[in-house]
Amino acid sequence: MPKANPRHPDFPIPGGPELRAKGWRQEALLRLLENVLSVGEDPDNLVVYAALGKAARNWPAHRAIVKALIEMDEDQTLIIQSGKPVGLLKTHAKAPLVIMANCNIVGQWAKAEVFYELQRKGLICWGGLTAGAWQYIGSQGVIQGTYEIFMRIAERRFGGDLSGRFVLTAGLGGMGGAQPLAGRMAGAAILCVDIDPERAKKRQQVGYLQEIAPDLDTALAMIDAAVKDKRALSVGLVGNAAEIYPEIARRGIVPDVVTDQTSTHDLVYGYVPKGMTVDQVKSLRDDGQGQLMAASRASIVEHVTAMLDFQRQGAEVFDNGNLIRTQAREGGVANAFDIPIFTEAYLRPLFARAIGPFRWMALSGEESDIARIDDLLLEMFPDNRIVTNWIKLAREHIPFEGLPARIAWLGHGERTALARRVNELVASGALKGPVAFSRDHLDAGAMAHPNIMTERMKDGSDAIADWPLLDAMLLCSSMADLVVVHSGGGGYAGYMTSCGVTVVADGTQAADERLDHALTNDTALGVIRYADAGYDESFEEIAAKGIGHVKV
Repeated sequence: MPKANPRHPDFPIPGGPELRAKGWRQEALLRLLENVLSVGEDPDNLVVYAALGKAARNWPAHRAIVKALIEMDEDQTLIIQSGKPVGLLKTHAKAPLVIMANCNIVGQWAKAEVFYELQRKGLICWGGLTAGAWQYIGSQGVIQGTYEIFMRIAERRFGGDLSGRFVLTAGLGGMGGAQPLAGRMAGAAILCVDIDPERAKKRQQVGYLQEIAPDLDTALAMIDAAVKDKRALSVGLVGNAAEIYPEIARRGIVPDVVTDQTSTHDLVYGYVPKGMTVDQVKSLRDDGQGQLMAASRASIVEHVTAMLDFQRQGAEVFDNGNLIRTQAREGGVANAFDIPIFTEAYLRPLFARAIGPFRWMALSGEESDIARIDDLLLEMFPDNRIVTNWIKLAREHIPFEGLPARIAWLGHGERTALARRVNELVASGALKGPVAFSRDHLDAGAMAHPNIMTERMKDGSDAIADWPLLDAMLLCSSMADLVVVHSGGGGYAGYMTSCGVTVVADGTQAADERLDHALTNDTALGVIRYADAGYDESFEEIAAKGIGHVKV
């Protein structure tokens, strides 16, 4: 039976042994759709995160998707175009159950203003990354990546940990909300600014944020005390980062680490310019888009100028993937890209080996299933320091949101081995239900984004979007249950293309075959993508694991 959801009472958390669909594959995808709304930021409007990332285009489309998933046979494929189902076609039992394409606009037209017009006409919606692909698991979905970034900085700059260090950031939405907990887990005293008091309260209620300060003076005093005591602490502050960052700089305070995860990717539906309230911004979204975009960009200029000031004074400053540097440069900050992107600065050696954010969701709704898989990870990968350290930390610190889920950075072969072992546990009855496996779209072969994932590639192939398209076709050929190709919407329009995948471990031999082919080929392509760009780590991985790379 579904469980009550205190955050969104009208969107219960799915679970239980009863099926509404004709099989667990269909039921799994239905539960994942329900889950992204149960943990979403604004489920009444189908928005999961990032201001505009939606689970479906509109409520009639959502109802039609649900009906199709319940009624479809295993040898059919549901076709979804920008959040709207358009076809339920006869294929075969090894074909994907769901194929999606969300927000893909022809190159010369892929601009924010075109997207907004198409959205107004009801012709398109942005699926975010994991929102429209029904793979979002709450803030936990990005928390390990955020933690790993902090730990790479700790190793590089601060002797291995962030105790006694001040981290300044902003944004407490569905993605940025992971920052306070990740920073605290890394040992830091972290101050997180957000304009929306409700977001701060939500992060505190779910255990991601410890304290909310009433004003900047109090917040800085709390941080200063924690730094002196070398005590991990997360503090939220309600305010506008474009005002708070310059004020901290004006006071001569230099944080050790500075970043930002406000919704700077969207100047209309995301970012709130300084001097405006959230409600004032909402009132301008229909008829005052030009005014909003100009005001937002002007605020971002001040926001990034302060970040550059911190960088000049010795802080470790990085872009966390929200297009803040791009917006600042368009607003006139010529050196905005002096701030590095997190992927190139800290994580590229991992991505070159296709080590990235893998995730799984217990479709039973039972936390005990995740606990058993945690044990399995520790048994299978005792020498993998990233995995063993993370699982121990996650068990202690990470609260579940929605369906119990876990994320861990695993690479080629590791993902497949884990998933197939889990499938065995489902078959034996050791778990209380099937498990869905997925990953972030920010993965080795799955994303082309020249200002985030593929910035400054060794061979200059930053903007080539063939790889996620190849990944999607390969995953369809490899029998995945759900395959999606997304491009950017809102302020991300024209900046990215990505591929997502979900495969269900339902305990059957057919599931074992799907998991083996889809997960193995997905990471193999990721290694090949980086080998093609000339990364030594990728060639080492190819040689060590026998990946079928064609050398030209």
